[in-house]
Amino acid sequence: MKQVELEEQNMSQQNDQKEEVIITFDGKNNGKFFNKRNLKYFLYVNLGVLLTSIGIYFFKTPNGFATGGVSGISVVLHNIFPAITPAVYMLVINVLLLIIGFVFLGKGCGILTCYCSLMISLETLLFEQITELNQPLTSEPLLELIYAVLLTGIGSAILFKFKASSGGTDIIALIFKKYTDTNVGKALLYTDFFIALATFINIKNGEVIFTPQVGLFSLLGLFAKVFIIDDIIDSINLCKSFTIITTKPDEINDYITKEMAHSATIVNGEGAYSHQSKTVIMTVCRKSEAIKLRRAVTKIDPGAFLIITKTSEIMGRGFRDTVN
Repeated sequence: MKQVELEEQNMSQQNDQKEEVIITFDGKNNGKFFNKRNLKYFLYVNLGVLLTSIGIYFFKTPNGFATGGVSGISVVLHNIFPAITPAVYMLVINVLLLIIGFVFLGKGCGILTCYCSLMISLETLLFEQITELNQPLTSEPLLELIYAVLLTGIGSAILFKFKASSGGTDIIALIFKKYTDTNVGKALLYTDFFIALATFINIKNGEVIFTPQVGLFSLLGLFAKVFIIDDIIDSINLCKSFTIITTKPDEINDYITKEMAHSATIVNGEGAYSHQSKTVIMTVCRKSEAIKLRRAVTKIDPGAFLIITKTSEIMGRGFRDTVN
């Protein structure tokens, strides 16, 4: 098989600029901050913040679930000192962590982290003012745990997708990463595990009460969160890899490069049985474009052989940076 053309399997610069999610204020936007790209970024980040806040206030807090993070610490503290609401604890702890972050990390503790961290706390506090919950929404704790994990998991995944962070204990992780050789992922998991363990004990009217149901649900939520967030991020990043074997490479290549603003790799091939010359075109596109490309290929060359696979790990311009 002789290679006749090899191009980067990435989007063109035009498509790359369209998909980039970093808020900019420069000449490329003609000095305009409020452009379509920044508006989309802003809406998605706030959607992630809103979903996380809803999950915390309506499902985590009333049931006493603590699956780690600042929200988990707030629930535990509220169980010990119920005079202060979890939302107030969240706000105070997040502000303290942000101050610590700026002292130890400087610019490493970005504006976006501050925004998301404070907005989650303020939105949770706003929910407290709008509708006061003195008990869970339903009598089904497992159902509420599912919603708590899903809403906060989807919210966190959206923030991660757009290179944002809810702050909180992530700031402590960044500090450990900067000054020690500690495995940050394990350190955070251990911290969240101990926070969840704390929910096995509750204090009411000065009396220590053993609450195994809440503790077991918190541990279950913690382990579920670890897997769910990864799966959601993979789903958000999902793309389709196309291997097209065709006798009409020029028309298909024109559609990929001109209509989709993508590039491709073209290789000469030969059928093992027929020994007929074929052209192999390899390209990658986002799942929203996959149906259009499949229809275009079958229309241009009904006899084309297509191999379409799912992939969420693509490195290169237009998809994901090669260095994280």
